[in-house]
Amino acid sequence: MDQLSDATAFRAAARLGGIGVSEILRIGAEALRLRQAGANIIILGAGEPDFDTPDPIKEAAAQAMRAGATKYTALDGMPALKAAIAAKFRRDNGLDYTPAEISVGAGAKQVIHNALMATLDPGDEVIIPTPCWVSYLDMVRIAGGVPVTLACTEANGFRPDPAALEAAITPRTRWIILNSPGNPTGAAFTAAEYRPVLDVLLRHPQVWVIADDIYEHILYDGLAFATPAAVEPELWARTLTVNGVSKAYAMTGWRIGYGGGPAALIRAMAVVQSQSTSCPSSVSQAAALAALKGPQDGLAARRDSFQARRDLVVDALNAIPGLSCLRPQGAFYVFPGCAGVIGATTPDGRTIASDRDFCSFLLHDAGVAVVPGSAFGLAPYFRISYATAIEELREALARIARAVATLRPPAA
Repeated sequence: MDQLSDATAFRAAARLGGIGVSEILRIGAEALRLRQAGANIIILGAGEPDFDTPDPIKEAAAQAMRAGATKYTALDGMPALKAAIAAKFRRDNGLDYTPAEISVGAGAKQVIHNALMATLDPGDEVIIPTPCWVSYLDMVRIAGGVPVTLACTEANGFRPDPAALEAAITPRTRWIILNSPGNPTGAAFTAAEYRPVLDVLLRHPQVWVIADDIYEHILYDGLAFATPAAVEPELWARTLTVNGVSKAYAMTGWRIGYGGGPAALIRAMAVVQSQSTSCPSSVSQAAALAALKGPQDGLAARRDSFQARRDLVVDALNAIPGLSCLRPQGAFYVFPGCAGVIGATTPDGRTIASDRDFCSFLLHDAGVAVVPGSAFGLAPYFRISYATAIEELREALARIARAVATLRPPAA
């Protein structure tokens, strides 16, 4: 029996070596466990809007179901949705795509995954400015590629330095992923700020661009949105512009993302999708069609609500000794630094040696779940998602302030 057990023991694929469940999900699970045990925990880790999906979008899905639109659709998006996406790209971004140059998947994440699976050979490199959304790194690894992190500092607004980018490019570089506004920092590129980065890419024709624009409509202070293929048309032929309905329309669970790019790339991505999920949900596609074709005035109202919360959170964090926080230009995250509390001691004698220690302290001593910056590739920072109710944010910030006030400062 023991020999049989050894022979039939589960063996994971080598490609999964070093890849685990996201630390964001792990912290969320721990916070929920504490809640279930009776603790009063405020969770500020989720990367999704707290708004409900607008009723007209839900009604469009219901009508599609009643009409029997519950069958398979075209592999990478039904024609009507592709037409609406093409119209959106023209209307909002000044980009022209034909239906053959558009792919629809089960979320923007799948669109990016399809592109990497369709293009990376073992050893191909993908440059990823960090701090970054953690899934970029592991998607590259699963596809057989090598993620090359490009450190972005707070002094540079968490945007890549063009000289450092130039130095990171090698003959094996296949892609760079640019996310603006970005997760976890909320940093965004204006067209002028993109210019020196795109000038570097013009000098390296083997490097393609994935522009992750999923937070496009959550941009503050009147800042005009910019996307690489529109800023530099010469890059259009080697850019995949990725977007979706999850963040802008509060449709995370509907799982519809899309991308526009050269037809040859889109065809290769369709091959990958054909052997994984096939078409996205027909009902979700109907809902996304209604979102893109319907009134867009709700986008501004949601953006303004997020901006008010951003200002509340940034001002409160900067009033806490030991913490400091840039005011992000977009998305619904802040990425405060906690260097001022590293080395401090908790009331029960524990030393805060890292941002992970600090986040653990906030979870267990203050009842606030946040994500350490180390999870995104930069320490000592932590990420707060402010996509939650104002009153809950106020209470969480008060708890953080009270908890930090109990720390004994590090020895001079």
